Amino acid sequence: MPELPEVETIRRLIHPVLVDRSITTVSVTRDRMLRRQEQPTDFAARLQGRRIIDTSRHGKRLLILLDDDLTWVVHLGMSGRLSIAPRESEAPPHTHVRVGLDDGAEFRFTDPRTFGYTVVLTPEELGEAPSATHGPDAWADPPSADELHRRLEGRSAPIKALLLDQTIIAGVGNIYADETLFAAGIDPHRPGGSLTFEEIERLLEALHQVLEAGIAAGGTTLGDSAYLLPDGRSGEFISKLAVYGREDETCPRCGDSIVRDVIRNRSTFWSAGCQR
Repeated sequence: MPELPEVETIRRLIHPVLVDRSITTVSVTRDRMLRRQEQPTDFAARLQGRRIIDTSRHGKRLLILLDDDLTWVVHLGMSGRLSIAPRESEAPPHTHVRVGLDDGAEFRFTDPRTFGYTVVLTPEELGEAPSATHGPDAWADPPSADELHRRLEGRSAPIKALLLDQTIIAGVGNIYADETLFAAGIDPHRPGGSLTFEEIERLLEALHQVLEAGIAAGGTTLGDSAYLLPDGRSGEFISKLAVYGREDETCPRCGDSIVRDVIRNRSTFWSAGCQR
């Protein structure tokens, strides 16, 4: 958390504020946020004076494209939040990265748990980064049924765990994996290699529909409010969740109780009555 719908929602909101702006100041108060930058001093040096050309996203990573062929990468981790505010306004606690823009606004990265990170990479570094092994984006560029069938062939790991494997398909986390498997009617414990071609087609269709709905609702803000939109609003997809977080509630499709299991150390919510 945040997952693909949350990061896409954030990107859409900050895009018009960032594009064509120049960076005037850079402040980092927690070195851990720069742990992916080989030389931490490169972060501020590469940002200072750069112009923001565009924004993009791959999986859970926000990509801010700069002049001089640099890419500013932001990963929100478990509790990261982005906001843009007047530079003179008070920043929230745990705001570890502040980047000033030439119009007086300030980009802020707040992360209480510091599982998130940010880094500015050259094209060569971007191609060699761990994220370079990530699979196709689950929403913008999903794999075909043929490709996903090949990726899952022979895999004994549970399909829930494989949906979370970013090298197979990028952007899906715990919430949207559970919701996708419910929508597709697939038992999350099933070995990935056991899925038929028709089930994989159904899975991909469900994944697109769930992610599309998540983006339309602005993502999912849970009770801990770890994820909020840049303007402080909550994502509204929580009201549309069919199974995630609904242990012991009635399944909306079959009437059985929703159960919570743990699969590869991740809570998994599903309905045994209609997920096969």
